[in-house]
Amino acid sequence: IFLFVPAVEVKIEVVIPEKERSKEEMSPNGKASPLIYKVNGTARHYHLEEHPIASNPYHNPKDVVEASVCHVKDLENGQMREVDLGCGKALLIKESGEFHAVGHKCPHYGAPLVKGVLSKGRVRCPWHGACFNIGTGDIEDFPGLDSLPRFQVKIEKEKVYIRASKQALQTQRRTKMMAKCISLSNYNLSSTNVLIIGAGAAGLVCAETLRQEGFSDRIVMCTMDRHLPYDRPKLSKSMDSHPEQIALRPKEFFRTYDIEVLTEMQVAAVDIKNKTAVFKDGFKMEYNKLLIATGNTPKALSCKGKEVENVFNIRTPEDANRVVKLATSKNVVIVGASFLGMEVAAYLAERAHSVSLVELEEVPFKKFFGERVGRAVMKMFESNRVKFYMQTEVSELREQEGKLKEVVLKSGKVLRADVCVVGVGAVPATGFLKQSGVNIDSKGFIVVNKMMQTNIPGVFAAGDAVTFPLALRNNKKVNVPHWQMAHMHGRIAALNMLAHGMEISTVPYLWTAMFGKSIRYAGHGEGFDDVVIQGDLDELKFVAFYTKSDEVVAVASMNYDPIVSKVAEVLAAGRTIRKRDVDPHAGKHLTALWVFFLFFRTGDMSWLTGKGS
Repeated sequence: IFLFVPAVEVKIEVVIPEKERSKEEMSPNGKASPLIYKVNGTARHYHLEEHPIASNPYHNPKDVVEASVCHVKDLENGQMREVDLGCGKALLIKESGEFHAVGHKCPHYGAPLVKGVLSKGRVRCPWHGACFNIGTGDIEDFPGLDSLPRFQVKIEKEKVYIRASKQALQTQRRTKMMAKCISLSNYNLSSTNVLIIGAGAAGLVCAETLRQEGFSDRIVMCTMDRHLPYDRPKLSKSMDSHPEQIALRPKEFFRTYDIEVLTEMQVAAVDIKNKTAVFKDGFKMEYNKLLIATGNTPKALSCKGKEVENVFNIRTPEDANRVVKLATSKNVVIVGASFLGMEVAAYLAERAHSVSLVELEEVPFKKFFGERVGRAVMKMFESNRVKFYMQTEVSELREQEGKLKEVVLKSGKVLRADVCVVGVGAVPATGFLKQSGVNIDSKGFIVVNKMMQTNIPGVFAAGDAVTFPLALRNNKKVNVPHWQMAHMHGRIAALNMLAHGMEISTVPYLWTAMFGKSIRYAGHGEGFDDVVIQGDLDELKFVAFYTKSDEVVAVASMNYDPIVSKVAEVLAAGRTIRKRDVDPHAGKHLTALWVFFLFFRTGDMSWLTGKGS
């Protein structure tokens, strides 16, 4: 329980973070602007633009608001408070005796950051794990693209004052300063400095990071999709969303920062020796640096009748929209209790006449969340009219006048079906690289190092199609097909294209949403040998710690925020959580709520390493 003293007074003022101001005024060498990068031996000048905050955020006095919020003694170190400035809110933070003020909502999906986790100069979102520097507002871990607005805090006569731009308070987001491409008209259309194959999260973050770091040469992204980059996780969570509703950036953004996107363009081969990408239509493009971020390709069914109409893999907004239209008041069969399959089942449960889910395993999510959590989730679905057919497969899809009519299972059961959604896994979309010389493992994944570099100089890879060394698991090469991880891959790749020598060390973080409830997950639980459950699975209020030998390697929760973000911060700090520290039967009897209290109130994590009392 946290008691807050009634507010006294505080002032906040929006300013450009010192880090970004120095980026605008100084070159990488510390010399005066304009900045210069050498590309292919040619010096190129660039100019930075900041959006939406100008260098002087107060040239319009009517856009400025002041509000009193508290006395300096009202907040203890390590505390956060959401404060109202009249026309918007800010997040006031006290750490190491200093006050900071930033936007109060996570720019990703609007989570209240006051309910997040404050640790060592950054705040982590309670919903999806994005991290923001409390001094600058800069985004430091993902998902999401924008940073927080930073407000200036002044202390006068032991009162805290906040002065802020109304616009910043209302938008609650800040796009970092970016360079623009110079002399774009002089470029050869078949040549680019950076070519990005794939326009998902990894590709977009790579392009944006390059511009944020002052890179001013040509950047070209190409994608097989017909749309600009969009929020792909929403395809199964919010299936009736239109492309423009889930776009990650508007068209104007790409024009403003000279990021070219070639849609409906498929790369058929990469000539490493000549640094050339060959497209399916015969077009060729030379590059200096290459990022491969092609993601994966969903597996199709191999049964009889697989070509009948109204059988879908959810790959595009059009796929999702079409499924919703066909499924309304009709019979739906979903093959595969994957994240996609389960989210689609949850979304369609209230819209369809019936939803049946076919799965080879005994319970959903068994390999990922464990049997006990899987059964609890399965029970929730059954209470929402979803029928499960477990430990069986599809043997045939039957049609009537070319359209799906029935799904026949190997168990002999025949299910009525007007539409079928297939979610039985995916394979990396790397077939076009087989003769390229880029190192591909036996499963088709691109092998990269901690800097997202392949075995070919100047060629990087990111996202679902790669295996990389995961610091959390002693640098074991893993594939982590998470939305958050793709963002970080793209950033690391961009920084190393610019020779920053940055290594990836982020903690994997994912979430799934079903029937208005979310399961959050952090870590990498592959190969876990036990699950320690705290809370009540039947009430869907629990936290699950996944252990391997004596070590906690991952955590999942439902209705227990922000425990997953707290554990993610502990793991990100390089600390080891032992099984005995979270097992209520191992002598400590620590419930998750007690863990919350100890960590938040004292900042002391010694109990996590077994050294606490």
